[in-house]
Amino acid sequence: MDLYNELCAITGDKNVFRDEPMSAHTTFRIGGPADYLVTPSDTEEIQKITDLCRAHEIPHYIIGNGSNLLVGDRGYRGVIIQVFKNMSSIRTEGTQIHAQAGALLSKTAASACRAGLTGLEFASGIPGTLGGAVRMNAGAYGGEMKQVLRCASVLTPRGEVLTLSADEMKMGYRTSIVSKMDYIVLEAVLALEPGERETIKARMDELKEKRVSKQPLEFGSAGSTFKRPEGYFAGKLIEDAGLRGLRIGNAQVSEKHCGFVINLGGASAAEVVELMAEVVRRVEEDSGVRLEPEVKRIGEF
Repeated sequence: MDLYNELCAITGDKNVFRDEPMSAHTTFRIGGPADYLVTPSDTEEIQKITDLCRAHEIPHYIIGNGSNLLVGDRGYRGVIIQVFKNMSSIRTEGTQIHAQAGALLSKTAASACRAGLTGLEFASGIPGTLGGAVRMNAGAYGGEMKQVLRCASVLTPRGEVLTLSADEMKMGYRTSIVSKMDYIVLEAVLALEPGERETIKARMDELKEKRVSKQPLEFGSAGSTFKRPEGYFAGKLIEDAGLRGLRIGNAQVSEKHCGFVINLGGASAAEVVELMAEVVRRVEEDSGVRLEPEVKRIGEF
């Protein structure tokens, strides 16, 4: 089987990349080469790619902007399917936003602002795509996706396209039926409220200022490295354990916000994993709380 030509036949050769460095496709700026990276343009192409991979027992993984992802230094053996720029249309209908899974949350929030729709301001600074945000019920500053999601179209592992209501999505803290059932988000409808454009913009600017002042945005990272333990804040636990600035190689616990592990430049996935393990060990030793990673890990380490 010539997998490269099979993939090119589905998406066109300009959308298929061999030995593609994943450091170019993650916000951590870390990761070895994927055997293949494919950028489909519609649902049918995703169906064909996933069917091909299953038929030949080839591992595959869906990514968006790679904002919550750590890829191993030796890369990924199989096919990375990137649902991103080729599937990123956004349109407004009344008080609803209809967007494809590859649309950036920042652009979706900006579209809502231009249309005078409020409710999505919290998402304006989250670096991920809509698909990833729906999958993990992304949230920030008191808002989360389940508050605004009306419905989503998903592709099941059996190749069926389903439209699920917000209730059927079973969204909880950093989870949903999408992650539990290994569905692929194709598009979503967000239900917002009419608002004043100036007020919406002011709130987005306020949240942007908070992010810039409190988060290490100048470095590669995967956002919040650990999930929030019930009753605690991960960053506070890490700080209280005396780990601010702890460094292994070029991976470091951010001095600006202890909830972030950052890439100072040229960090390896192995260094990040070792640092995360040390943080977990020392926080548990200090507080009795065991932190759970929020960052997804794929590939060969």
